[in-house]
Parts: sequence; structure tokens; C-alpha cells
Amino acid sequence: MKRIRVIDAGFVTPLESMAIFHAVAEVMEPDDDPVVTLVNPTQPFVSVGLHQDIDLEVDTAYCELHGLPVIRRDVGGGAVYLNRDQMFFHFVYPYTMAPARVEAIYSHFMAPVLATYQALGVPAVFRPVNDIHVNGRKIGGTGSARINNATVMVGSFMFDFDMDTMAKCLKVSSEKFRDKLRQGMQDYMTTLTRELGQPPERGRVKMIFMNAIEEHLGVKPEESELTTAEKEALVEVRALLLDPEWVHQKGRRLVNTGVKISAGTYLVEGVHKAKGGLIRARMLTRDNVLEDVEFSGDFTVFPADGIERLAERLRGATLPVSAEGDAAKLQRHIADEMNALGLDIPGVGAEDFLAAFMHGLHRE
Repeated sequence: MKRIRVIDAGFVTPLESMAIFHAVAEVMEPDDDPVVTLVNPTQPFVSVGLHQDIDLEVDTAYCELHGLPVIRRDVGGGAVYLNRDQMFFHFVYPYTMAPARVEAIYSHFMAPVLATYQALGVPAVFRPVNDIHVNGRKIGGTGSARINNATVMVGSFMFDFDMDTMAKCLKVSSEKFRDKLRQGMQDYMTTLTRELGQPPERGRVKMIFMNAIEEHLGVKPEESELTTAEKEALVEVRALLLDPEWVHQKGRRLVNTGVKISAGTYLVEGVHKAKGGLIRARMLTRDNVLEDVEFSGDFTVFPADGIERLAERLRGATLPVSAEGDAAKLQRHIADEMNALGLDIPGVGAEDFLAAFMHGLHRE
């Protein structure tokens, strides 16, 4: 039986909790043993997805006031508040050992996670695209990415969760909306503490999880430390995750959306909630031609640069004058480009990108 290296870093800084799995993935070779890392952050912070625009998704003023670092991960998904009450796991596999399709990655690596919850007495089930639910409430989400030669799947065991602070960290349109967000999380999220009456011991959860990994993934867990190459990569990854250009890289070319620049030229934003996540399309249009476009959101896309490449291919496309216009032609164009690029975006299709475009169209 092939082994899986278990790197349990314990309680570490927010930066370290993100950097460790990135470093392991950066230097993984196709023939290496797979790795699972375990971490708990010592202090709270906000993690944002690879394709998100921080200024649109996160209340950065609140985070700065309360000393909450904002760290961008090289994995898709949404902004989330993280703290020591969550034990994070990161499966890092040579891509040759992992399923190729994103949805298959989730179902494959979710098996030992669900088994662990169930062994603890929590009837967790997988809810596609990538959530874990208990009696209709979400107890955890997961994310996946391809980093160099590694396939990565990340998630957490949610011992407890500060829903009030989470609601305060996100950028919302009004305080009334924030109250609705907070109440929504109370109604539709749960934790191990809520389900069991008290949090289980971390060591017990780890032991059950390791046994489930061996049973469901067919690999033998062995305690391990970072290799020399991984330690060297860790230094570089720490610097990258702290670099403002990395943290704020998305959504910086197109700003001040919804502005008339000159006759027939507009900077607008369209938003659409697809099954696979939120899509934001920022568009510079001139005489109804898509001069420039930029996508952000909490979707997952393989390959990681695929969303930028799709945007490049859509520049120059003609936009429908209205929802009643020739939208079908644009949808076929989007679908053709997605197929040509081999994009894998679970729960998101050409019709969803079209819907984001239509939402943002300027109308006199």
C-alpha cells in the first residue's frame, strides 16, 4: 500500500496555515508520495479565493480595524472567516494519482471526510458541487486547484464557527442585508459543537480521519515533516502570500464600474449567481462591442488561468442590445471558447457567463 505523508503542523500563524500546503504543492513531483497537511490557525483571519476581487467581497476597513489579515489562496471559492476552532486539511496529490475532473476530485477526497463526521455521530452527506451538509445545514465547504504537478483539495472540520464575525467581514450593500446574512448563517450552517453539544478532542478527530483515509483512499498514513525542498519553498510562498500585488491582484484593471466614459463607451459590472458560484463580469463596452472584460467570483476553474484566457478570447465580441437581442449567438460563442480552452468549471456554463453579461448591459 502506498503511503501518504501526514504533516500535522498543529496550531500555527494564519500565514503559516496557508503557506504550508502551497509549499508542498509547489515542489511536488509526479512520482512523489501524496501528502495531507493538518493545521489550526492560532489567530483569526480572512481567506479569499483565487478569482475574487477583495474590494468587492471583503469589508477591508473592518478587517484592518480588528487586525484581521486578508490572505489570498491559490484555490477557488469564496471569502471566509477562519480561526482556531477549525482544523484544516489539505490533500496534496501528484496529479497523476488524482481524478482528472473537478467533480470527481471532490467526491473522491470527500469520502474520508464524510466517514470521519459520521464516526463522530454527525450524519454528514456530500452536497454537490463541493459542500458538506448535516440535516440540511452546511457544516463545511471544500475547494480544489491544480498547482504545478499537484492536485489540491482543501477543507476543514468545523469544531465551532463565529457567524457574527463572518457576517461583519464581508462587504454587503447595507446593515439590513448584513443582519439577513447573519440570520441566514444561523439558520443554514452548523458545527460539531452544535451537533454534539460540545466539541470533540482534536486528537480524536485526527485519529478517526487517518483511519478513514486509509480505508477510503487506500493509502497508509505516516507522520512526516517538511522536506528540505518544501522548507525552501515555504520561504518563497510566505513572501508571495504577503505581497500586495498577489493579495490585490484581481479586479485592478477595471475600476469605477457603471460609469459612462464617453458617448457609446461604458464601464459596467454584471453579476450572476450560478449553481457553481457567483460570477462578476466587469466590462468595458464601446458601441456595444466588448472591448475589455474581467471575471471574478467564488467559482472553481481548472486550469487556474483558464478564466483569464476565456476573458481574452471574448474581447471583441458583440453584445446583445437587450435581453431580447441575439443572446443565443453570444452564448454559443462563449460555449465554443470554453470548449476550445478545455475549461472545467463545475456548476457554471456558457449560459451563466451570458447572464452576467446581460445583467451588466448599459441601457438608456
